[in-house]
Amino acid sequence: MATLDSPPLNLFDREMFEALQATIGAIEGDLPRALLIRAEGRAVSGGVNVAEFDGLTPQRASGLWDELIGVVERVEALPLPVIFAAHALTLTAAFELALGCDLILAAHSAQFGLVEKVVGLTPSMGGTQRLAERAGSGRAREFVMTGELFGAEQMERWNVVNRVFEDEGFDERARAFAAELAAGPTKAHAMTKLVLRRFREGGIPAADATIRTEAGELFATEDLQRAVKTFLEHGGPGHATFEGR
Repeated sequence: MATLDSPPLNLFDREMFEALQATIGAIEGDLPRALLIRAEGRAVSGGVNVAEFDGLTPQRASGLWDELIGVVERVEALPLPVIFAAHALTLTAAFELALGCDLILAAHSAQFGLVEKVVGLTPSMGGTQRLAERAGSGRAREFVMTGELFGAEQMERWNVVNRVFEDEGFDERARAFAAELAAGPTKAHAMTKLVLRRFREGGIPAADATIRTEAGELFATEDLQRAVKTFLEHGGPGHATFEGR
């Protein structure tokens, strides 16, 4: 589990970015079965600390954007389910990070925004294109160009948020959801992510090619072999346990 915890608003500044990079590096070095990204405080994040933009040149900005998008790409590449839990206001960089996760959970009162237009920017951590992947380019244009805030239920209707839970007990529900995924067949989940990555890059033909050439590797995993045996022994599903191997 990774937690954003920089009171009062979990603003993304250089310190937050460096801590996030270090956390991802630690996760890459010792992979869990699933990852839950959550936050403490009254907001998931109030966005980027605008002071970070003061005095940036185009050249320095390009280097910064390369670094920030790289963080999201590393999260996307993790070979395990990554869940983002938004319990409250989630702006700019935090929302862009969420869009790089596999699943987004939201509390009923959560709100989301890409509000970079207030300082004359467009989202630069990959949020626009990842929002378009989920909701379509028309919605992405509306979201970014208006700079408005959108509620959890609306985001669920747009296929951006996967599930909306009540505010009360939200953190417990999110933890339980992540734990359920963590108890599943991690190698199979990683293959699912790979297939979808190939689909994003090359459409159905590329995804089909991945199934043909790589998905068969799952038959070498202990989890699949055990699950098949228990299915046959008990005459149905629900008896297998998975260990991520």
